[in-house]
Amino acid sequence: MRAGCLKVSAVLEMKHIAKSFSGNKVLIDVDLTIEEGEVHALLGENGAGKSTLMKILGGIYTKDGGSIFIKGKEVQIHSVQDARDNGISIIHQELMLAQHMTIAENVFMGRELKKPSGFVDLASQEEETQKFLDQYGIKLKSHTRLDRLTIAQQQMVEIIRAVSFGAKIIVMDEPTSSLSDAEVDILYEMIRILKAQKVSIIYISHRLNELYDIADRTTVLRDGEQVGTVEMKTTERAQLIAMMVGRDLASYYTKNENAWDEVVLEVKELSDGKRVKKVSFNLRKGEILGVAGLVGAGRSETVECLFGIRQKTHGTVLYEGKEVSFRSPQEAMAHGFGMVPESRKAQGLFLQLGVRFNTTINVVPRFLKNFCWNRQAEDEITAGKIEDMHIRVTGPEQVVSKLSGGNQQKVLIGRWLCSTQSVLILDEPTRGVDVKTKSEIYALIDQLAAEGMSIIMVSSELPEIINMSDRVLVMCGGYSTGILNRDELTQERIMTLATTEVSA
Repeated sequence: MRAGCLKVSAVLEMKHIAKSFSGNKVLIDVDLTIEEGEVHALLGENGAGKSTLMKILGGIYTKDGGSIFIKGKEVQIHSVQDARDNGISIIHQELMLAQHMTIAENVFMGRELKKPSGFVDLASQEEETQKFLDQYGIKLKSHTRLDRLTIAQQQMVEIIRAVSFGAKIIVMDEPTSSLSDAEVDILYEMIRILKAQKVSIIYISHRLNELYDIADRTTVLRDGEQVGTVEMKTTERAQLIAMMVGRDLASYYTKNENAWDEVVLEVKELSDGKRVKKVSFNLRKGEILGVAGLVGAGRSETVECLFGIRQKTHGTVLYEGKEVSFRSPQEAMAHGFGMVPESRKAQGLFLQLGVRFNTTINVVPRFLKNFCWNRQAEDEITAGKIEDMHIRVTGPEQVVSKLSGGNQQKVLIGRWLCSTQSVLILDEPTRGVDVKTKSEIYALIDQLAAEGMSIIMVSSELPEIINMSDRVLVMCGGYSTGILNRDELTQERIMTLATTEVSA
């Protein structure tokens, strides 16, 4: 077979792809081959080059070097339309849909069907869209507005839109980051249908468990270079991690026994009248208390109620032996509490502002005295957090939206460490970050506990809960259903309590 030709089953081959920005090499001689009808995962740390490679494939960026072949024929992709013409579609992590428009209007956006009069033929668009919805078993009506759909349903619309273009290669970027377990199952079923129709999926995810559920093969990138491609059914998790970070993570989870006997916080029958129902627990100095439960269990609502985001309607909170009732986050912060929220983009960061602003916004009074701003002190704190948290930035003024997800999370945690003295609440602290960054965050959590900080950690990842917690509070339907000590922590015990319903 001559060089450059593909074997028959390969639908896509990217060969020797190179890309630089301002002299910085982002992709170096990267190869990627996708077979017809396979789910091919693309794995790597934040900044490894995954998104850049896919943006080249999708026509958002133009490659500096290399070749792209579709079914054995070399093609040039210089625009999104070029990619679409070659059967390539990208479903971004942030869905590109118009919320005020119907499903059919979104599916045909930019290529509307027209009547002879020149007006948009809404009826024909709805009819064609409904055929696709029915074909893929999606129980929705094409005239339904997007803002009435769940995130999972909107994702299905994005997939239908891609299929309607005739896409044979669909890129899914972190498709499950905002989905519940039940919604993930729906997505997986959609992917299986696409596979059966010989559609190829390039699947980007930091969640290794997902790759074992859905991927046939995985290509790993590290620092802009291809490390290798492996078959998922014959590859161990530890091997994938080593490929990503360049070394074995002997201590992926860092956890020492740091908890004291001293009780810092005691919560008795905390309720908000809605989602939080008589939740009780205590927290010791230097302890990491995990909070586990299924979607809708009331985990986030409980810590929001504790932090003053939600108002409690019943119950008692004792902090250092004294009763407190935080009516706002500011009151909680005044007592030395901090909270890293679940969604860094929606609830935590000022995305269009710089790292310095995002790092120091909680402690502005430290720099503002007698109407004078101590910029040097602010810069010193920012530089310290960038160094301590190993945040990869071009400088303190770099806009946060330009950082990778892992670096954004580090900025957010660093901000709260500027102001938190005693109790730190972490709601999904490693969501959407790569394996190496997760390991760094685990080490930081353990270090904070060793220094005497008490930590409440809400997480949907049971391995994270089991390996990082001294004890675990399990919730179901808004109630606390049990507390497990470290030597009792198993997935079976947690899931038993997480499905134990409590009658009102």
